[in-house]
Amino acid sequence: MSKKDNKKKNTGKFVLGAAIGATLGLLFAPKSGRETRKELKAKANDLLLKAKEIDVAEVRDAIEEKVNNIMEELKDLDKEKALKIAKAKASDLKKNVEDLVEYTKKKATPVAQEAAVALKEKTVDVMKKIVDKLES
Repeated sequence: MSKKDNKKKNTGKFVLGAAIGATLGLLFAPKSGRETRKELKAKANDLLLKAKEIDVAEVRDAIEEKVNNIMEELKDLDKEKALKIAKAKASDLKKNVEDLVEYTKKKATPVAQEAAVALKEKTVDVMKKIVDKLES
């Protein structure tokens, strides 16, 4: 292998390392999911363009494959995060409405008790639908 080929291969490794570092930096940045995904997509496209300029086919193909894998994983990122948050919120809401029902049983009129039970049932139903939709 010539020094020129070795230098190109090392450049490709550097570009790949920089891209991975930038991707991780963006993932943990305090920005909205939409902004982060938009930036990641732009960075991934930039990297693909740079990868296509590299003469060494093996390095270019490896970078392209990794970038495509990262982009595929990004598609599921928000769905997984939203599902986790929805499940946590559903659990919190269920506890709060159960507490409300118990409180109304002890302190309120039968009409207030019925309203609290209805609220609990509706809350549980809505949260189940949300979680089911996110899971599918």
